[in-house]
Parts: sequence; C-alpha cells; structure tokens
Amino acid sequence: MKYLRFLQNGNVRYGLLEKDNIIREVVGDIFNNHKSTENVCSLSGITFLPPCVPTKIIAVGLNYFDHANEFQMKIPDEPLIFMKPPSAIIAHNDNIIYPKMSKQLDYEAELAVIIKNRIKDIEPEDVFKNVLGYTCFNDVTARDLQKKDEQWTRAKSFDTFAPIGPFISTDLNPDNLQIKLYKNGQLMQDSSTGNMIFKVDKIVSFISKIMTLFPGDIIATGTPSGVGQLEAGDKIDVEIKGIGILKNTVLSEKE
Repeated sequence: MKYLRFLQNGNVRYGLLEKDNIIREVVGDIFNNHKSTENVCSLSGITFLPPCVPTKIIAVGLNYFDHANEFQMKIPDEPLIFMKPPSAIIAHNDNIIYPKMSKQLDYEAELAVIIKNRIKDIEPEDVFKNVLGYTCFNDVTARDLQKKDEQWTRAKSFDTFAPIGPFISTDLNPDNLQIKLYKNGQLMQDSSTGNMIFKVDKIVSFISKIMTLFPGDIIATGTPSGVGQLEAGDKIDVEIKGIGILKNTVLSEKE
C-alpha cells in the first residue's frame, strides 16, 4: 500500500493511492486504527503534504560503502547519527530555499523509514513490526557551513532542508531498493540500499537504545555516492523503486 497526506479544498486528509492515480480517502489514525472510505479523487486535484508529522528526524551519516569509498573514508564501527528539526520538512513539489548564509548547497538522496509505534530499546528482530513503511528523502546540506562549524546542526537544519514524500510505501524490502537522484534530468546518484553499511533493522534498533521513537518519526538512512552541488533553478528528483519520485525545485532566498 502507498499512503499519502494531502490538502484538498482547504482540508488535510490521508489517502491510499490506487491504480490510475486515484486516491481513496482514509479516516482515522494511519499508524493504528483507520479505514478506507468511498471518497475518491485524482492526484492531479490535490496538494501534497509531508506524508507524516514527526516529533523528530534522525539521520545517519556515512552509511553506504560506495559513498565511503568515494571519499576514502574509514568504514564506521557503528551508525553515525545526527538530527534535523521537523521545521525543515517540505513536501513533494515544494521548493528548497537556498539560504543567503551558505555558498555551497548539496543534495543527498536517501531512503527514509517511518516509525509506526512508540518504541524504546528494541532488538533488530523486532524492528519491522514497528515500521509503517518507507519514503524518499533528500538530506539537503549547506556543505560549507558543515565544514566551517565542524559539527552538523546548522548545515542540516535550515527550513526546507528535509524534502520528503510523496508516499509511504508499506510493502517493501528496504535492504534491496534501487535509489537514484536526477538533477535537471541528469542522473547524479545511482545505487542500491543493498550497499548500506548498516541495514534498517540495525539502524532502528541502535537509535531506539538511545531515544524513544514515536509514530511518524523519520529515520533517514544515509546517502550513496554521487553527492553534488545545487544551484538556484535546479530541479531535483529522488527516485526509489517501489515508492515513487520526490520532486523539488531550488529557489534562491532572495526570490
């Protein structure tokens, strides 16, 4: 199934994507009790919203073998995690704003995990029953500020630096998904989640032993090789097989 959250006639709704780009409205809590209704509409008649409302976004750095090899970096012994604020989230078709404070903005295509239940201190074998599904994510980064600060908070936290969507797909094996990023139609990143250093079950378990995770929380699982720069006017597509394509355009803060 593919869930989405959208705006229609001024109302926030949840839905399920059906064939021929038809959405069937869902009422209730998509993380627990919900049901499909008889109300349907077309994808062309809605405005996409971020597919969930998290209490936090936890991201993993340096989690692909090809990315580590690309920069000749040592393979980490355990997941390297950092956080992005929920205020950074934007949806499919929203604009990424290039802030005046930065002179180098980078894209990072990632698979995001959407947590289903409140969890703490779980083992890897218990992870997947506590995951609602997966979606596309772009860990937009002000690379010059990351290098300047020698830590990642400012560089990762600007408004619009967490594009996510368009759907939460529930029926996937997250350990073998093709992940691509296109910039202005040109393929820039092309890899598989099979190249992850730490798989989804290990990542979620590891994070749960540090902090409580809540329904709707987002875990971004790292980016493969091919990271590069963004410029105002760029059109960015993050595509993950089985989920869809997350589309965003970069605009200058001056505009």
